Amino acid sequence: MSDPKLNYVSCPDSAGSHRMAYWQWGDPAAAHVVVCVHGLSRQGRDFDTLAQALVARSPAPLRVVCPDVVGRGRSDWLADPMGYGIPTYVGDMLQMLQALHASAPVTTLDWVGTSMGGLIGMGLAGTPGLPLPAPVRRLVLNDVGPVIQWSALQRIGTYLGQTGRFGSVQEAADAMWAISQGFGPHTPEQWLALSQPMVKPLPAGGFTLHYDPAIAVPFRTLDEQAAAAGQAALWQAYDAIQARTLLLRGAQSDLLSRATADEMARRGPKPRVVEFAGVGHAPTLIAPEQVEAVCAFLLAPDSATDEKPFSGTG
Repeated sequence: MSDPKLNYVSCPDSAGSHRMAYWQWGDPAAAHVVVCVHGLSRQGRDFDTLAQALVARSPAPLRVVCPDVVGRGRSDWLADPMGYGIPTYVGDMLQMLQALHASAPVTTLDWVGTSMGGLIGMGLAGTPGLPLPAPVRRLVLNDVGPVIQWSALQRIGTYLGQTGRFGSVQEAADAMWAISQGFGPHTPEQWLALSQPMVKPLPAGGFTLHYDPAIAVPFRTLDEQAAAAGQAALWQAYDAIQARTLLLRGAQSDLLSRATADEMARRGPKPRVVEFAGVGHAPTLIAPEQVEAVCAFLLAPDSATDEKPFSGTG
């Protein structure tokens, strides 16, 4: 399959505007759109394997859109780092969806969100009255929920914002692997492919990670009390979700606890829960069983998803 097409959309912010990049796979005129949104310090090319599988397996034309959230990848960096937060990201996604809809009408909208991308999806799907081109029909939450374990946030805080300087892409990939063991087993080839879009060349030589170090600024203002206070708002959004939902969890995840996943299965959209053994935070949706879980859920006929959701393992 050919490479995705890189597009940009202009989004307003406190300093005027910024551009958000997004990668588009499949048929640019397809009425069925799947949006895949990455985690905190990642970028849209994380979903290359999943996007290609979805397009190849879909029985009807499909657009798969993978944005680089502002401050990451090919997107602009914000002038005010305190703008790096879920409200900004939700607003940017609305701008992107409106642009996609203007390009070719969107009648079916699905969402795949890993970690931070799942929180953005909860905000979109769980906030009534947003100007979406179509309601979110199916939602995949990848290793994230309304309760985020404080110990995981502390772990992320030890490296977030340290974009470094590396002599080669392989050196950068090795450094990222050292802090990404939770992603689960990958071949060296898979990890290098996943890592290449994460780095960019420096003018003076060498490479650095492809995100704004200032995304760590608002993150570091968060304390345990503030994190706990945000849970009520997240549960409110979660409980309002009407989309058919699939919850993925790494069995060794330190961010989404088993107790939170069980609670999510009992309330709100009552998702099917699929766990992946040997994986922590977060499944990269590259392993065949992970790709299969998402493709089967998103591409099944509507009549096939009308039965009562259930919990299971994968």
